[in-house]
Amino acid sequence: MTTAVICLAMAIYFEARSEPIAGQAMVAFTILNRVGSNDYPADICSVVQQGPRHASGQMVKDRCQFSFWCDHKPELVEDWPAWHRAVRLARWSLLQPFDFSEGATHYHTTDVKPDWLALVEPTVAIGNHRFYKLKERNQ
Repeated sequence: MTTAVICLAMAIYFEARSEPIAGQAMVAFTILNRVGSNDYPADICSVVQQGPRHASGQMVKDRCQFSFWCDHKPELVEDWPAWHRAVRLARWSLLQPFDFSEGATHYHTTDVKPDWLALVEPTVAIGNHRFYKLKERNQ
């Protein structure tokens, strides 16, 4: 299994394993859309692990692009069927020629109201996640 598949599967598993399968896939597409954008790092693991670090190198708690990466909780796989599903979804999403998320680069759960909402427009709502793409910039 490649590092990219592992990073993508980790994001799917830790961010969305309780969501419908379509919502899990949208998390993968959101990451892939970021990889394809000049506004974010150019590879999957760098996108998933993006966030500020302390001088010590430790991630700043709760300031990452993907919350599981810097919540300071151990990333332990305990639901093996969900992990295997996340791996299959990660592999599948890498092969898709069509972006089912309609260009999403952001998402959040319905439990939060992020401060970046003014910068985005909605694309898809699935389960407890809402997906968005950046608004067109005026040239």
